[in-house]
Amino acid sequence: MKNLSVTTFIHILFSLAISALIATTIIFLSWDKASNRIKEINHYKLIADAFLSKVQLNPSKEKLEKLYNDFSVKPVSKEKIKEEITSSGKTIFTGQSVFGQVRVFQTPTNHYIYIQRLGYNIMLKDNRPPKYTLHLVVSISIILIILLLALYLAILKKLYPLKKLHMEIERFAKGETDIDMPCLDNNDEIGKIAKSFDHAIKHINQLTSSKNLFMRNIMHELKTPITKGRIIVESIDDDMIKEILIRAFNRMNELITELAQIERVTTQNFEPLLEYHNLSEVLQKSKDMLMVDESKMSITYNDFRFKTDIRLLSLAIKNLLDNGIKYGGSVEFKATFKSIEIISKGRELEEPLEYYIEPFSQEQKRKSGFGLGLYIVYSILDKLNYKLEYRYNDGKNIFEIVL
Repeated sequence: MKNLSVTTFIHILFSLAISALIATTIIFLSWDKASNRIKEINHYKLIADAFLSKVQLNPSKEKLEKLYNDFSVKPVSKEKIKEEITSSGKTIFTGQSVFGQVRVFQTPTNHYIYIQRLGYNIMLKDNRPPKYTLHLVVSISIILIILLLALYLAILKKLYPLKKLHMEIERFAKGETDIDMPCLDNNDEIGKIAKSFDHAIKHINQLTSSKNLFMRNIMHELKTPITKGRIIVESIDDDMIKEILIRAFNRMNELITELAQIERVTTQNFEPLLEYHNLSEVLQKSKDMLMVDESKMSITYNDFRFKTDIRLLSLAIKNLLDNGIKYGGSVEFKATFKSIEIISKGRELEEPLEYYIEPFSQEQKRKSGFGLGLYIVYSILDKLNYKLEYRYNDGKNIFEIVL
């Protein structure tokens, strides 16, 4: 029941209610029909016994009239109704007693009681008014079904804005920011939810715009002194110092570029550029960004070609290699066409992997100062539809990228 949508639950609820109403009506009518049949038979037996017993006493015309009135019957000529009984009548009861026998005939419009004894017989017509139980029950059932259907349609109509609201929320969750929020003019609970969510969307859009503006400004402001510093470095005569400073400035420039790439990747509407590349190309690009002594890396793989965004995946691998070297001194790189493993010695992570893929987690801040670590890797792999898995084995931290 927890996984059922509200609309589906209402469908089921009203279907069960209408089915139960129809079933109850059918059962009641069947019971009423059987009950009435028993009452009718007993009634006709009573009529037969009353008339047959009175006949023995040669009752007067007044007494017979009283019997007719008491039982709501009247004598009719057999010849007049013979054709009616023959063409459309049927026998619904036959019985006998010590006084004689009785037969009851039913036609589409009347009931006839034929009482017979030795030397005497009489045909009586049942003049009781027809019972309207069937029509009454069916009419009430139809009215109730119509009311249930009207209530069902009214509830669905009331819930329709909620369905539309859900569709707009899903659009927003997929990264669309131009959301047309429904039922903002309504004052009911759904309207209030829509208004609150509309305010939240506008606030989030404002924060996103502010963040993007801040990132663009800060990267621009950082690039300016780096560029100036790079120009000044060219005037230094000491080649060793000059090379170290150039590499440092280049690294800072790359960090700013990476930061811009991360900001772009983490936006919800970002789509990676998927092209076919060899793993060797991806790894080489990661090593170029890493700028460390390759003697600290042990690399084992058979090259293969696959579809990926080379800039994103190389950045993710670079981050994992960098973490491995930083905290383990050296790193192993292993790969098959199914997965890529980055292995380094060190202590096991104190928290589950999910803790470290949050931006600026406390442990990352204490260790690296950069605070983005595995969050960058996870965000990139998520955009590429890859998985990041972690396990600890024989004193080694193993991060696996499942392709």
